[in-house]
Amino acid sequence: MLKILAVLVLLVAGCSAPSVPAPSAAPSAAAGDAAPAPDAGVDVQESWRITRRGAEHEIEGYADQVSVLPGERFRLHVSTTAPRFSASAFRMGANPVKVWQSAQVRGVRQAPMRIVGGTVTAAHWKPSLTVETGRWAEGAYLIRLDASSGAQRYVPITVRSASAAGRVVLVNAVTTWQAYNLWGGRSLYKGPGGYEDRSRTVTFDRPYDGPGARLFLDFEKDALAVAERSGVPLAYLTSLDLERGALDGARAVVSLGHDEYWSPGMRRAVTAARDHGTNLAFLGANAVYWRIALHGRNVACDKERLCELWRASEPESALVGQMYDCFPAEGVYRVRRPGHWIFAGTRGRRFPGMAGVETDKVSPGSPRNVEVLAESPLSCGGRATVSHSTYYTARGGAGVFASGTMRWVCAMRGRRCGHGVTERAAAFTRRSTVNLLTRFAEGPAGLP
Repeated sequence: MLKILAVLVLLVAGCSAPSVPAPSAAPSAAAGDAAPAPDAGVDVQESWRITRRGAEHEIEGYADQVSVLPGERFRLHVSTTAPRFSASAFRMGANPVKVWQSAQVRGVRQAPMRIVGGTVTAAHWKPSLTVETGRWAEGAYLIRLDASSGAQRYVPITVRSASAAGRVVLVNAVTTWQAYNLWGGRSLYKGPGGYEDRSRTVTFDRPYDGPGARLFLDFEKDALAVAERSGVPLAYLTSLDLERGALDGARAVVSLGHDEYWSPGMRRAVTAARDHGTNLAFLGANAVYWRIALHGRNVACDKERLCELWRASEPESALVGQMYDCFPAEGVYRVRRPGHWIFAGTRGRRFPGMAGVETDKVSPGSPRNVEVLAESPLSCGGRATVSHSTYYTARGGAGVFASGTMRWVCAMRGRRCGHGVTERAAAFTRRSTVNLLTRFAEGPAGLP
């Protein structure tokens, strides 16, 4: 069941050392240093987009924090071949908006990456500027790096919520982002010599590959927008923030489109929340699959002795309601229970292309009271199987929904998702998700 390079390729189509302290001379870029006005002559809803990626190392960078509380600062470590660069912060969601822009910063080509024990790291890079978040609202942000040469890259950062009480929590699956991050030629899936040459530990002390935020854009951005338009009270965390007490009082926790790598601490926090009545929603597939270890800013998973599948000891189906079954999957999503409240107000029962590229199904470890809301026959690389969307009620009254397909969030884009997905699927997934969030925001959804 190991997913090798083909996983990385198809996911892109469908839809992985300690920090160096900042010297006192690191330039500061406070929130008030530049006006938060949108780019001149550019649609404010689209001005966040990269228009030219440039050469591979023309500009790239990472933040020394994965998430910060409002008002906290973080440092950007940037490497560029251009003489100058600037950084702009965009809060993503229903209405993406620029909240900050730095002055021009002198460009520096940082030292080459290092490989320490098989782990690619840029922890030795010097900080380029310090960013203050004094006026930033909670939420998911993309920092766009703009080189004077025209090249651009993203650096993601989450301004996390200090309290989840009374709110629906959206979780950025950063441990999974890092597992697939191939920057420097190594991820948890692949190295220069293929799968056997993969990293056993990966670090957040390096840029992300590609545009710098590939998995966020593929699997999370559209769900974030739908959630914000729903009007329910929201909180924002990353998977690294799922610790004891972080979910106290939360009405619901939402795992977005690809949330595969979970530590024991992450699972304990979410399970405890469920058992106290916090609803759960898994909008993707293949969640809670690898049992990782977290060591500061490092994610360890050798996929051998020290990183087993969760199902080897505690099947993911006991929490999610179903279990990962298939890659590569391709099929028509078929609603089995159109009268269920999650599907209220939707139209249609068959949605081409919406079942894939990874899928889950009910397993022997699923809760006894699990309900199958959708059952989609599909081909799993030639093997006939099915994908399920499920719902169950936990003992504490929490409701738990799992879409069972990695294209649930992708389908929110309609035809732009590809794979034969239609605009009808976009209307279906958006309305169903709003129904889910609205009901979950009211409290334990399994109670009468």
